[in-house]
Amino acid sequence: QVQLVESGGGSVQAGGSLRLSCAASGTSTSRHWLAWFRQAPEKEREGVAIIFSGSDTRYYADSVNGRFTISQDNAKNAKNTVYLQMYSLKPEDSAVYSCAAGRIDGGSIWDPRQYNNWGQGTQVTVSS
Repeated sequence: QVQLVESGGGSVQAGGSLRLSCAASGTSTSRHWLAWFRQAPEKEREGVAIIFSGSDTRYYADSVNGRFTISQDNAKNAKNTVYLQMYSLKPEDSAVYSCAAGRIDGGSIWDPRQYNNWGQGTQVTVSS
């Protein structure tokens, strides 16, 4: 089991930036997809950015492409941490952001049901 702990959420004005962190521990995340999802009130959870652990394979939702960057710090002596750098934030980016990890074979990496490890979530609020 992979334990995930997010940090870095908060409140920011439109146009501002935030960086979210997700520290992974426990079972290795090797061969895992690592993702950031978000869920706003009364909306379905949606995938924002996904990276394949240890690789440069990354995918972004159309709504954030060009504004958000997902990265992973997996240097030998570093904690295994996944980041979500968010720029040019908009009020519609406001949501609870959660990181997730899963070994996915055959299913969609954008489907949250494919992930069996989740963090507790962190709130991001963007004011206009």
